Amino acid sequence: MAAPVLRWGCPGTRWVLAGVGGGIRHRRGASIGSTPNPTREQSTVAQKPLHTAQKPRKGEHKWAAVVGLEIHAQISSNSKLFSGSQVCFAAPPNSLVSFFDASLPGTLPVLNRRCVEAAVMTGLALNCHINKKSSFDRKHYFYADLPAGYQITQQRLPIAANGSLAYSVCVGKKRGQLVSKRVRIKQIQLEQDSGKSLHDDLRAQTLIDLNRAGVGLLEVVLEPDLSCGEEAAAVVRELQLILQTLGTSQANMAEGQLRVDANISVHHPGEPLGIRTEVKNLNSIRFLAKAIDYEIQRQINELETGGKILNETRSFDCKLGCTVPMRDKEGKQDYRFMPEPNLPPLVLYDSTTLPAGADSQQVINIDQIRDMLPELPSVTREQLVQQYGLLPEHSFTLLNEVGLLEFFQNVIKETRAEPKKVASWVLNTFLGYLKQQNLTVSESPVTPSALAELLDLLERKAISSSVAKQVFQELWRGQGKTAAQIVSEQKLDLLQDPAALEQLCLATMEEHPQVVVDVKKGNPRAINKLIGLVRKATLSRADPALIKDILEKRLWS
Repeated sequence: MAAPVLRWGCPGTRWVLAGVGGGIRHRRGASIGSTPNPTREQSTVAQKPLHTAQKPRKGEHKWAAVVGLEIHAQISSNSKLFSGSQVCFAAPPNSLVSFFDASLPGTLPVLNRRCVEAAVMTGLALNCHINKKSSFDRKHYFYADLPAGYQITQQRLPIAANGSLAYSVCVGKKRGQLVSKRVRIKQIQLEQDSGKSLHDDLRAQTLIDLNRAGVGLLEVVLEPDLSCGEEAAAVVRELQLILQTLGTSQANMAEGQLRVDANISVHHPGEPLGIRTEVKNLNSIRFLAKAIDYEIQRQINELETGGKILNETRSFDCKLGCTVPMRDKEGKQDYRFMPEPNLPPLVLYDSTTLPAGADSQQVINIDQIRDMLPELPSVTREQLVQQYGLLPEHSFTLLNEVGLLEFFQNVIKETRAEPKKVASWVLNTFLGYLKQQNLTVSESPVTPSALAELLDLLERKAISSSVAKQVFQELWRGQGKTAAQIVSEQKLDLLQDPAALEQLCLATMEEHPQVVVDVKKGNPRAINKLIGLVRKATLSRADPALIKDILEKRLWS
């Protein structure tokens, strides 16, 4: 249904129930057509970066940073949390709004079973204790995209609590060593999403789209166990992979299905924690890391120059690369939490407490959901390392890039090449081309079968390594030719006649007598120069190892 027009009587600002479809939230201060940067009451004063956080400043080692995250994930469900309205990204504005979503009098919430099951499954995957009895609360605050004037959430007795999430970060000079860490999970709660506001400063009006109002969210609250942007990015990426593996959320940050709030403070080790700031609505893993690192450095700089850290909410300006103030939190807002009177406590069961003869459609069995858990990313990585002998960091890359693991496994099935060689080609050559042209795996012009054929040619020494890269480049152009056809047409196959190759080696030695003398004097680089000269004469169609064997026999015979 299309909801009526809403107007808000604030001088110079008008609220209009309209809006545009999309999953990124826009708040007061953002203009139509601007880069999506979801904020509430964002300051219009541009703040330039004080300094970058990548280069440690003098005295930085005296400070310790504390970072905690609140992560909101949109549940993969056909309908909303408490109404039957459809969930669809980029639908026409206000086309997916029920009477309950618009908060018309007399409407009541009906809990979506799918959302509850998703919350339980996510809690189990994150090692949480699942509360067999949880309750819903009303969180009161006024904003035009929240028609009821309150949000239904689970602040006091959530569905899951006391979990943990393992993640890994790269360390070392070359960042080739993985270190495993763990962050505690305080709680996971079900809650409603709000609508979306889009501000038009030129017309002094704000458009409201309620399509997203009432969509089910999982709020994952982490304990402040992190210390930098890199750790936060690793945690969010790992959680994103888990949610996608479970199917509980698509966790597409570009569509607003995963949003992060970061609480950040700094202090001297051994002293009480500092005053924290909150950076809201971070919708990119890269921006999350940048925002946290910038905010840590900003606070250090502020304190070292005699300033004071304010307890405030900030947003990250991705164009300037800095955080900007939105509103202060010195006067703590009273959300007036109260039990939701229209929803009874949510009661779950396990195999030991399930009532005899209970209708499986009317109850939720925790143990049954536990049995349905798929293989989690951490287990998949371990299997990749054990089965194929891959390095742990390579297993992370294969999982972190969407579709890359499936591509790798399909190549493995169709080639005789060793898994390590396949991994090298997939992670270096194939992924390098994708990054260079900003393509996803599904958009690649090179199929797993095409790469498998190329690796088979290389494996049976029909072509050299340099020629293989040349053939891959031809495959990438997408002209519909196979690797074998390219090799045949361009005559790139290795010389298979030992006698002809031996004649080329002898001719090269005769043409470069000084290099031969250098080899016999023990110069290790001279033999490589001879090999290069022979390969040049063969247009790189000869196996370097075979050339070396022939040269050594002739040189020392």
